[in-house]
Amino acid sequence: MPRVLLIEDDRAVREGVALALRRQGHEMAATATGEEGLERLRSFRPDIVVLDLMLPGMAGLEVCRGIRAVDQTLPIIMATARGDEVDIVVGLEAGADDYVVKPVPARVLDARIRAVMRRASGAPAETGLPKIDTYGDLAVDRAGLAVTLNGEPVALAPSEMRLLLTLSASPGQVFSRQQLLEAVWEHDYHGDARLVDACVKRLRTKLDEPPRAPRYIHTVRGFGYRFAAR
Repeated sequence: MPRVLLIEDDRAVREGVALALRRQGHEMAATATGEEGLERLRSFRPDIVVLDLMLPGMAGLEVCRGIRAVDQTLPIIMATARGDEVDIVVGLEAGADDYVVKPVPARVLDARIRAVMRRASGAPAETGLPKIDTYGDLAVDRAGLAVTLNGEPVALAPSEMRLLLTLSASPGQVFSRQQLLEAVWEHDYHGDARLVDACVKRLRTKLDEPPRAPRYIHTVRGFGYRFAAR
């Protein structure tokens, strides 16, 4: 089971969520502040972080950026009480892999944790694909879940890796945002397109894509995205 670090300032919520996730089999550590969370990150070494957006002192966005400054691949689920669109978009662009709006039932949070961890541990289930695909300066190792650009490794968060694997498996095919939500985030309802757009933006940055003329991930206006055909 994943080792979960919960950073939540509300004591009742923190203790309730920690207890519920322990009952689901997760090993838990919980802190009340962002500063404590970053410190515990080094000693506890979690597999995933559940991060409250509204924290006293160091805000959740700062904590998210602090985590990403030292670890690009650690999965982060952001929790927000307000569901404010600006906060959600900024949080996703700061590096969160997914988000939930509080109060969130423990079973829903557990399902999101498991979904994110599946993205971190495996590629989309496809057959007949070569072990390594090369697209110009970009190389995608599907079996090893590794990406290099100009021979240099590119550290991707789980959602970024899964998105790249999904798009690049079918160059030239246009994917709607809903299709990508289902394939990457496993959201089988009419989900939140902001997850897709924020992840594409982060992925383009890491692939050193020119903002006005991306080489690999192209926007199809009014529909979604496609990976450049060879």
